[in-house]
Amino acid sequence: MAILDTIKQQIEDNEILLYMKGSPNAPQCGFSSRTVQALMACGQRFAYVDILSNPEIRSELPKFANWPTFPQLWIKGELIGGCDIITEMHEKGELKELVDEAAPAAE
Repeated sequence: MAILDTIKQQIEDNEILLYMKGSPNAPQCGFSSRTVQALMACGQRFAYVDILSNPEIRSELPKFANWPTFPQLWIKGELIGGCDIITEMHEKGELKELVDEAAPAAE
């Protein structure tokens, strides 16, 4: 049960949180890479968790979130989605609005 507490705490403590494979500077899959590029283009700081170095989170988060794949972007405690959704939101300008709204509280 402790790992679920950790996940909940991470989501609560970070206004903008990306669960991904690798790190923003060294993504370990194409989906994580595209998501990071879209997020970085918004110009705000964000937290991340490398699920490859956290196998318990990797196995439990999909059940908790009811979302089977990675990456997963959480903003203000809400699951926004994965790579396709984030990329599409970025192209429409919706992601920057959402990230900018959340960012001041993260400062």
